[in-house]
Amino acid sequence: MKLRNRLTALSLAAVLVLGLAACGEKGSEASAPVGSEGPAPAAESVYRQLYASEVTTFNYLYTGNTNDFQMSANCVDCLVEYDNYGVMIPSLAESWEPNEDNTEWTFHIRKGVKWVDYQGNEVAEVTANDWVTAAKWVNTAENEAANQYMYDGIVKNAQPYYEYTAYLLESDNGTKTVDDEGNEITPVAEVKWEDVGVKAVDDYTLVYTMEAPCPYFPSVLSYDSYMPVYEPFLTEMGENFGAATGPDTILYNGAFLMAEFAPQDHRTLVKNPTYWDKDKVYIDRMEWRYNNTANTLGPEQFVRGEVDYAQLDASLLTSWLQDDAKYQMVSPSRPGVAYSYFYVFNFEPRFDDSLEPDNWVLAVNNENFRQSILHALDRVGALAVQDPQYPETLVNNTVTPPTFASGDGLDFTQYPALKAITEGDSFDVDAALDYKAKAMEELSAQGCTFPVKVYMRYNPSTANWDKECQVVEQQLEGALGTDYIDVIVEAGPSTNYLATVRRSGDFGLMKCNWGADYADPQTWTDPFGKNSTYNFMNQDASRTLGEKPCDSKGPETQAIVEEYFRLQEAAKAITTDEAARYTAFAEAEAHLINHAVIIPFSLSTDGYVATRLNVFEGQYAPYGLAQQRYKGQHLMAEPMNMEQFNTLYEQWQTDRTAALAAAEQ
Repeated sequence: MKLRNRLTALSLAAVLVLGLAACGEKGSEASAPVGSEGPAPAAESVYRQLYASEVTTFNYLYTGNTNDFQMSANCVDCLVEYDNYGVMIPSLAESWEPNEDNTEWTFHIRKGVKWVDYQGNEVAEVTANDWVTAAKWVNTAENEAANQYMYDGIVKNAQPYYEYTAYLLESDNGTKTVDDEGNEITPVAEVKWEDVGVKAVDDYTLVYTMEAPCPYFPSVLSYDSYMPVYEPFLTEMGENFGAATGPDTILYNGAFLMAEFAPQDHRTLVKNPTYWDKDKVYIDRMEWRYNNTANTLGPEQFVRGEVDYAQLDASLLTSWLQDDAKYQMVSPSRPGVAYSYFYVFNFEPRFDDSLEPDNWVLAVNNENFRQSILHALDRVGALAVQDPQYPETLVNNTVTPPTFASGDGLDFTQYPALKAITEGDSFDVDAALDYKAKAMEELSAQGCTFPVKVYMRYNPSTANWDKECQVVEQQLEGALGTDYIDVIVEAGPSTNYLATVRRSGDFGLMKCNWGADYADPQTWTDPFGKNSTYNFMNQDASRTLGEKPCDSKGPETQAIVEEYFRLQEAAKAITTDEAARYTAFAEAEAHLINHAVIIPFSLSTDGYVATRLNVFEGQYAPYGLAQQRYKGQHLMAEPMNMEQFNTLYEQWQTDRTAALAAAEQ
């Protein structure tokens, strides 16, 4: 990791001028009182928003819920953070460096940063031990931290320590050999905390030791499980640490203090007057008001000037775009690369016999069948459900989104194995029909019957997913014919959808997603690991459906999957040559796409919004907490509109390319 104290003054100025010159910063220049000389002090900058889902905890060491850690992301700083172009910059670590083989990372803690309570009273200085305390809490099984997985396989002995503490918990400190149900408890070898790779050398020097060479480790550090915590306060609070009962259950060292919190009523953040980087915090106060109809009420309140942000659903968007005044309040969300959406074929169907799972097994193991589906899917047409204006901007040809990561100055999706895929378009009806003809000939010889039932599921609580499935059904059947396939769309449960549908294999074809955990292509391989429940491509070749044995995968599919795992492991083993590592991961991803094991679909988006925030000023990274933070953003006097957004976006893309290139030098 090369660090530079780069301040892209010209680029930042360009964004600020474009974003603020026409409308002005809210309250940036108040009128002078009668009889006074010069301008009055700047008015307080207050951001207001409705919310419909209450936080369940402020314990950032425990939660993996985005809704929960939005508050802590603004109240507690990490070792590193990101500028508005996605360049990693110092935060509570002023600098850092790895050893020669990336198995040890040393961080130098910023001196003079204070822990304060919610009223701003100083409690203690932030020291290296605060990260050691946090790591021990997260990796102690008794605490059941949902975000502990971010240590697994990364920090040396973190997972063995977690498993040992889980054993002690289950065995009552080794005194029990069977559990309450009479099952034998398997002993686990002792792992002491001192053996875990997190050490405070002194108050301002923190060292992490890796399980294996880890060149991307700093990008892991902007997650809540790597946030610091003050040990005496954590001990004092016990189980009440981070309880969502009031602002006094955590301490603060970040840009904002939680001045008020009343569950299902309101929460208020105010600028931290003692913050080490307070000159880059431009919003003085943020007020959230609870309303369980926030998505419906928010746009109305935005028009009345009562809130500063509201999401616009697809049904409301059309009327806003046709209204001259409201049109000036609408802007798209920047397409995100934190999540990638893709369709998966289920190689281990566990759905009802009426949907002919055995017939599906024959079809899904035929590559020509999968290729016919891939080439018949018109992604632009399907994405018009989400974005009727610019659906093509959401199309993603690869699993790893473009601009997510670059190695040796080259975007990952432009590496040789992925370049043609990235620059192409899989939608081709003629090709789909050619694949159909081949598949029907091959599958008929194997005893497959037509039309093949394609069981497609969706979560009814996800806005517009049902409409998108209907469009996809029409596309596939229209292009390939109902003599070939019968797409059956069915809603899953709105609660526990993943457990009930995807993880239980109760689908044939389904859109899934994955979110990045760190700045390396390896993060996008996780859905397709050997223990994955995304498409069950890693299952054994035999299975039992009901009482009937059935081949789950044919030899061709097994060969494809085994080659993918070989490519994946080879890529993981390259840890000191970034270009070679990226080349290898690109080959692994291309292998799955070229054999139509998965169908890349889209980037993530929040759709269209009404906002007085300039998103291009905010911290940016496709992982961690960066995009939850309000540090660096100004509140504009007038809403962002379409034209302004497009101008800013184009400028941001140009400046970001330059900023990333400069950071690599």
